[in-house]
Amino acid sequence: MLFERQTFLVAGLSRSGIASAEYLRGKGAAVYLYDDVDDENVRSAQARLKELGCIPVAKNELDEKTEKCDVLVLSPGIPIDHPLPVSFKRAGKRVLGETEIAALALRCPVVAVTGTNGKTTTVTMLESILKQAGKNAIACGNVGRPLTTCLDELGEDGIAVAEISSFQLETLVSLRPHVAVVLNVTEDHLNRHYTLENYIYLKSRILKNCTESEYAVLNYDDPTVRSFAEKTKANVVWFSLRERVAGGYLADGWFCYKGEKVCSEEELPLGGDHNRMNALAAICAAKLFGADNASISEALKNFRGVRHRLQTIGELNGVTFIDDSKATNVDSAVKAIGSVKGESVILLGGKDKGYSYEPLFDEMKGSNVVHAVIYGENAFRILSAALKRGYTSVSLCRPFDMAVRVAYLTAKSGQNVLLSPASASFDAFRSFEERGERFAELLELLRAEYAPAKPAEAAPELAEDGFDGTE
Repeated sequence: MLFERQTFLVAGLSRSGIASAEYLRGKGAAVYLYDDVDDENVRSAQARLKELGCIPVAKNELDEKTEKCDVLVLSPGIPIDHPLPVSFKRAGKRVLGETEIAALALRCPVVAVTGTNGKTTTVTMLESILKQAGKNAIACGNVGRPLTTCLDELGEDGIAVAEISSFQLETLVSLRPHVAVVLNVTEDHLNRHYTLENYIYLKSRILKNCTESEYAVLNYDDPTVRSFAEKTKANVVWFSLRERVAGGYLADGWFCYKGEKVCSEEELPLGGDHNRMNALAAICAAKLFGADNASISEALKNFRGVRHRLQTIGELNGVTFIDDSKATNVDSAVKAIGSVKGESVILLGGKDKGYSYEPLFDEMKGSNVVHAVIYGENAFRILSAALKRGYTSVSLCRPFDMAVRVAYLTAKSGQNVLLSPASASFDAFRSFEERGERFAELLELLRAEYAPAKPAEAAPELAEDGFDGTE
């Protein structure tokens, strides 16, 4: 692209939109900014970017500026069938995303990881392994750090470990990953992609540009992902918990790769089959980049997971609070239910994503979940699914803050309050991270209200030790 000769409209001032605008201005491009949300975060971003020479666009100016701009840079949160990208496409103009801008400028190899669940864990795990092996690896993409902000740091000898979502794949056409990893495909984002077939197609696009010199690391145990092998020219490397495949698998308590024992299964601190699958995918990708077994073993042994994914955040009067706010779909919540030890009161709800919640209650009936507190915009849809499946141990409480309180008061000592919502967060929060942070804040408020008073005589000794009574 001839940045200095083209005019860009950046739509959506999220992290990727801000990164796009900064990158484009750094290349000398004329940049306009638009977001149909008017809140403190957007206004703050506009003010910062205005100092760089970007020009904010009001809603009543949008049609005029659309005609003036050559390229639309679409944030992942805006659907490709939104009127704005539709108008650009009808005019024969280019529509792309921040990841596409970065893909055009990348000079180093990329590991691109997609799938319905496990992306962030696998990307973070793989980055740790590659760094342990002495490589300049950077986790980026949908995991939090936009890829355009990493380009200089990666240079030519780095490895971009990129989490790629289906939203990003809508506008990503140029990426050719050296290793493409597909973890799994289950129902998600049907409110955005309309049908499961569309969603599957978008996930398969991560392999679109791969040739015989690239690798596809695919989940053999997922029939949909297994079928992707028929659609790619890349060399296929499988991973599986069930079969001794040509790739990564479990055998006799060991993570193995192509007949070689890599590290003991016991060294992975995270429980659950889903985390074993994530580890196998990371091992396969790491081996393709030349990581040695000692580095893989050391990195996995010290891996403690990611924030907001089955993260124990504290305990109050014998009730353990577990933050799994990252569980934004049914399959992810089901995996959480199967992984958490002990009985749980689960918090379910948020913004609807268009799929059925009935399979969730099928799983819950035979699980350690003893009660469900249902909240949020989709509360009545979830309640209806529960009743259809005969699951009646529920409370309906739409505000999130009140739902957390009800869950705590329902749980008994020795049980968990598990936030694993099976829903997006956008009914009340900007992100699942914000939802998880509010969950932690509410724990502290409950602690202040319900924590037992400490004996007065113990206070001086505790103060000397620097312990404030919280965990």
